[in-house]
Parts: sequence; C-alpha cells; structure tokens
Amino acid sequence: MIELRTPAELDEMRPAGRFVASVLEATAAAAKVGVNLLELDAIAHEMIRKAGAESCYIDYHPSFGASPFGKVICTSVNDAVLHGLPHDYTLRDGDLLSLDFAASVNGWVSDSAISLVVGTPRDADLRLIDTTERALAAGIAAATVGNRIGDISRAIADVARAQGYSINTDFGGHGVGRTMHGDPHVPNNGRPGRGMPLKPGLVIAIEPWFLETTDRIFTDPDGWTLRSADGSRGAHSEHTVAITEQGPIVLTQRAG
Repeated sequence: MIELRTPAELDEMRPAGRFVASVLEATAAAAKVGVNLLELDAIAHEMIRKAGAESCYIDYHPSFGASPFGKVICTSVNDAVLHGLPHDYTLRDGDLLSLDFAASVNGWVSDSAISLVVGTPRDADLRLIDTTERALAAGIAAATVGNRIGDISRAIADVARAQGYSINTDFGGHGVGRTMHGDPHVPNNGRPGRGMPLKPGLVIAIEPWFLETTDRIFTDPDGWTLRSADGSRGAHSEHTVAITEQGPIVLTQRAG
C-alpha cells in the first residue's frame, strides 16, 4: 500500500534522515587503507546505540536473503555493488567501497548510500561514482508533483547511458516510511510519463547503481552480497526524498 505523509509527518521523518546521513558521514570518513569492514559496522552499531535508533538491517530477512542480515550497514567492495555483508576484510589502496545504511528513529525510516575510493583512485572508478551521483541528482530533480515514477527512472537512465553504462532493473528505489522497503518500486530505467503519478507526501528512496561493463549480477556465497557477473566494479548512490508542492526535499542530505 502506498501512503502519503502529511507535512507534520514529513517533519517527524527529518531526524531519521539526519541520523542516517551522520552515520554515512562517519563511516565514510573512517574508511581508510587498513580499516576492516567489521570496524565500519561497529561504528554504525555504536552510533545506533547512542542515538536510541533501531537498525533496519540486523534482523532483515527478505525472500532473496539466505538468512537474517546480522549486521547494521552494507559494505560493498569493488565488484560488489549491493547488500555487501560486512566481513573480515581489510580495505586496500584503491578499493571502491559502497556504504548503504538505513535506520529507524522514533518509528520513521530513512535510507541512503554513498560510494567512495579508499586511498589512490582510478579514473574509471571516479567516473563511475560521479555518474551514480549525477544520476541521483537527475532523479531527484524529476521527483516533482505532476511527474510520474517513469520520469524519475528515465532521468536516471539517461545519465547512465550517456556514459555508456548498462542498467539492471532487478533492484532499485522504493517507498520509505514506517518500514525500509515499500511501494512504489522506483526502477533505474523506465519510460517518461508512465507509472504512478507523484503526489505531495510521497516519500521514496531513489538509488541509482551501475556496474562498469555489465548489467548482470550474482549472489555471493555469503547469501547476500551482490557482485557483477564479469568482475567489473560497481557504485551506488541513494537518498530518501520527500515529494512536496514546493519541490523534492532530500531527507538524508549530508553536510559534505
């Protein structure tokens, strides 16, 4: 069921957005050469505890997951692009890291993701990250009253295709509210003018993710981490966005 939030409810959602943004800022700043993925998860876990927030991931067990996730942040490295399960891996110079985090504060959820290069970057990685960020910005710009879901999807796809990236639509954006994942689905490719009309009070996560040379993925033996079929690298950007008469509001806007 798709729910539209009142202006008062949108105000109530802002603390969750700020908290999710702060955790991504902290974990991204801590992601250095020699840091273990489990250390990043521990940072996020401690911030959840101190804030009195609730993890959306630790007990998360959808049909595509092999078991409850068991951690509080997704850490996807290099050829991993989504749902990266934190494990005993120490970051190396040049790693491309995607961090995806969702949490509930006072019963409201926000969801956001960021990609970065640890240490010395490759030009191809910076281009990939930049494309996801520009696609996210384009999707947000299209998230206006009177447009439709397909307008967001096409805006994202146009940015990706201009850079030569193909697009997987198995996973994409989604509704956000009292739970992490809800309707409507927001694919990263679509036809303009099609799909659900965008109305004031709709809150969605918009999340473009692209792989360097493929649009095919497979699930790692850990039962969660999604990797590119050809070993090429991936990047992922995401914000939780509220649609209002005054334009889209990014609830998970980071300070940087």
